[in-house]
Amino acid sequence: MAPRILEYNDFKGIANYIKSDKCKNIALMLGAGISTAAGIPDFRSPGTGLYANLARLDLPYPEAVFEINFFRKNPVPFYTLAHELYPGKFRPTLTHAFIRLLSEHSLLSMCFTQNIDTLERRAGVPSDKIVEAHGSFATQRCIKCKTPFDDEKIKDMVVNFAERKAVPRCEKKGCKGLVKPDIVFFGESLPESFSRAPSIIRSADLLIVIGTSLTVHPFASLAKICPDSCHRVLINIDRVGDFGSRADDMILLGKCDEIVRELCKELGWEEELMGLWAETAYSTDGTSATIPPTDATPSGSRTEAKRDNDLEEEVVKLAERIKKQFDLEGDNNTEEPGKPSKEAYSPTDKAIHDLSSGGPGVPLIQPNSSTAAVAPELEPAPLSVSATTFSEGRSTLQDTSILVNERVHEGAQHQGTI
Repeated sequence: MAPRILEYNDFKGIANYIKSDKCKNIALMLGAGISTAAGIPDFRSPGTGLYANLARLDLPYPEAVFEINFFRKNPVPFYTLAHELYPGKFRPTLTHAFIRLLSEHSLLSMCFTQNIDTLERRAGVPSDKIVEAHGSFATQRCIKCKTPFDDEKIKDMVVNFAERKAVPRCEKKGCKGLVKPDIVFFGESLPESFSRAPSIIRSADLLIVIGTSLTVHPFASLAKICPDSCHRVLINIDRVGDFGSRADDMILLGKCDEIVRELCKELGWEEELMGLWAETAYSTDGTSATIPPTDATPSGSRTEAKRDNDLEEEVVKLAERIKKQFDLEGDNNTEEPGKPSKEAYSPTDKAIHDLSSGGPGVPLIQPNSSTAAVAPELEPAPLSVSATTFSEGRSTLQDTSILVNERVHEGAQHQGTI
């Protein structure tokens, strides 16, 4: 049994440890749960639009959209999906702001993420502090000659894919190979950067695991290899992995953003957290409102001056976009009577509503809430994809019960171990 490290096994205990001289290197393991509040859609949940997208793509099975061999034969299904998920549509959450906050306090040794949404980058986390274990949309290259492809060109093609149906191809003379974002597909190897993970975890003073089911290996193995001298904290909806097997394990069950905010209150960092989160309102590419909510911007923060200078201009731009949208709806109202319009449920409308009402991911912790330092005997949520859908020995990364982040990856297993 591991020795106890914390004076108190609660928010106060972990906050005191983080502020002490004993805690200098904090490693993070991140999963899909940290992006839920951003509105990243679930694959199988009704109403998200992604399930319908796949249903009409005539795939042999859902996993095919992330299989490299299928992509070589038919890249259209993947790019149809990428059009819905491409970075720029979603705002980082409070938890993403917390990652940056750890970095700014010089405490973050490394952030290991299973997510492909690049929200860590958009939150301002330094790229040298991020290891995207399953790749991401951040870069792309030809699958034939490995030549990188221009960021702005692929962005334009993906954003407009629904209208143009143009698949990106290599521009190197004589190649014309297919271009794919550097997301790790079935049948592909993990990025080289992940090879550094074991040594970084073994040198950490604190490991915080946030929003992951710890079912995908070798990523999940990292939580087990940290030394007894490294305190482990789980922030998740359910208890997962072997958390609770060590005397000093802390398990905080609840929504990631709520727990992170409560921890920052105890650390005395809440104002900094909200200031950094307010900055992320500028991280989208026009698919959501760009004015940070004033109640999330502390007086005197680094974002206040920027907000004051840009507010009038941004209001004008937003008004023009809304007016244009109404004009288009008036000219092209072809919805069937009695059926809600597609626009009523668009990411743009949701984001504008969220920001005007204070923004998503700014919950208030209520007394006696479910967010508590407990370790009940809960089992991880059951997988929704049968293991028989994966061929034996296949190197896998994504479980298509969820198409983004770890939701893509649940239930799948990589070949080999760390």
